Amino acid sequence: MDSKLIVIAIGGNSLIEDKNHVTVDAQYQAAEKTAHHIAKLIKNGHRVVIAHGNGPQVGYILLRAEYASKILHTVPLDSCVADTQGAIGYQLQKALGNELRRLGIEKNVVTIVTQVEVDPEDPSFNKPTKPIGSFMSEEDAKYHQEHSGWSVVEDSGRGWRRVVASPKPRSIVEIDTVRTLLDADCTVIAAGGGGIPVVRTEKGDLVGREAVVDKDLAAAILAKNLKADAFIISTAVEKVCIDYGKSTEKALDELTVEKAIEYAGEGQFPPGSMLPKIEAVVDYVKTIGGVGIITDPEHLSDAINGCGGTRIVR
Repeated sequence: MDSKLIVIAIGGNSLIEDKNHVTVDAQYQAAEKTAHHIAKLIKNGHRVVIAHGNGPQVGYILLRAEYASKILHTVPLDSCVADTQGAIGYQLQKALGNELRRLGIEKNVVTIVTQVEVDPEDPSFNKPTKPIGSFMSEEDAKYHQEHSGWSVVEDSGRGWRRVVASPKPRSIVEIDTVRTLLDADCTVIAAGGGGIPVVRTEKGDLVGREAVVDKDLAAAILAKNLKADAFIISTAVEKVCIDYGKSTEKALDELTVEKAIEYAGEGQFPPGSMLPKIEAVVDYVKTIGGVGIITDPEHLSDAINGCGGTRIVR
C-alpha cells in the first residue's frame, strides 16, 4: 500500500457521545474510539495530521467563567481556543499514543498550539453571526450587551445567545513547525478549533481577536499547505446525503466538485453542519487535486481505500 499524507478533521461534538454525561473522562473515552480508527491508518503506513473542533468545549469554558465572574477575571475567546487546543490535544495525543503502543508502533504524537491568521478587515467582524456559549434570558443578554460589549441575538425562540465573528482563515502561522514534525516522523495534532484567530499589525506583530474560525476551513488550508494526498472530514454520518431526512434521501458514494457546488446552490447542505464541510473539501480538491472524503470515524480506514464514505473528485 502506498504511504499517503492524510489530514483528518474531527468534530468537537464527536468527543461528546451523551449530552447528559459530559465529563472529562467521558470525552477521553470518545477520544479513544476515534484514536482506534486513526491508528489503523498509521499502522498501514500513512502519515497523519489531525485537526479537531472545539465548539462545545469552548462553551463550557465560557459558562464556567460566567459562573465565576464575581470572583475571577473573564477569559478572552482567543485564550478559550488555546485552552481547548491544549486539553483536547492532550486527550487525543494520549489516546492515540496508547493505541499505537498497543500495536507495537513507536511514533511520537505531538500537539501544536496553533495560530491562524485572519484578515482584520474580514466582513464578519462588522456583522457577527456565529453563536457561542449557553442560552440566556433577554435580561442577561441585554446586560452583557451593555456591560461586556457582546453582540447578542435571539435564537429561534430558544433564548438569547452571544454571537461572534467567524472570519475566513488565511494562513497557518505554525505551518513550518508542522512540516518539521512530519519530517521527524511524528503524528501531529494542529489547528484545533480552527486555530487561534490572530491578525497581523502594521509592525508585523500578531494580536489575538475575539472570533472563532471554522475548523473544516482551517483544516483545508492545512491540507493545501502540506500538499496532503488526502483530506478527510470525520463527522457523524458515513456518507453525504441529498434530500437528507426525506423519503427521497440518497447517500452519495462520489461527488464531482461541479456537482457538489450545484447541490450546495440548491440548499442541499445545511449551513450549520454539512455545508462548511463540503466547501472545505471542494476547496482542497480544486486546489490540490488530492482525495477528498467525508465519512464517520468507523469508516476512516475503509474510505481511504475506496470502500466507504463520500469521495469528492475533480
